[in-house]
Amino acid sequence: MKSTGEVMGIDDDLGLALAKAQQAANQKIPEPGCVFISVRRGDKEPLVPVVKSLLERGFTVLATDGTAERLNSYGVACEQINKISQGRPHILDKIKDGQVQWIINTSSGNRTTEDSYRIRRAALDYHIPYTTTVSGAVSMAQAIIASAEQEVGVKTVQEFSAKG
Repeated sequence: MKSTGEVMGIDDDLGLALAKAQQAANQKIPEPGCVFISVRRGDKEPLVPVVKSLLERGFTVLATDGTAERLNSYGVACEQINKISQGRPHILDKIKDGQVQWIINTSSGNRTTEDSYRIRRAALDYHIPYTTTVSGAVSMAQAIIASAEQEVGVKTVQEFSAKG
């Protein structure tokens, strides 16, 4: 929808469709590097498979204390970094230094919401992909994997609908 700036990606593979949608929205797909993760309690366990797949793709993981502790308990290697409210060095320092390629952050509560706002602002300022839900993180991981493993193809909408 032109008026709202929405875009669409279409492909036989869901990951490639998501990658195309990101590209159409002028957003980059995170490349292997460092992913920062700070998520609320209920989101930690569902992210474990995503984080493991990212590690297999060459990403490193930086996480706040509670997230790092939970990921480590599932055998996921990650480095711990301070929340903004915990003092320096904290995640904004890493972002400003160009050491973060993707941010996965879900928040709850006043203090974490304030930290999350500052992280989102930095993500925008430094053009870092940012995900605020588990389903968004799963989708982005699918896009990363698909775009690394497959060639992005182009077909007309008619070609896709003819398969039906």
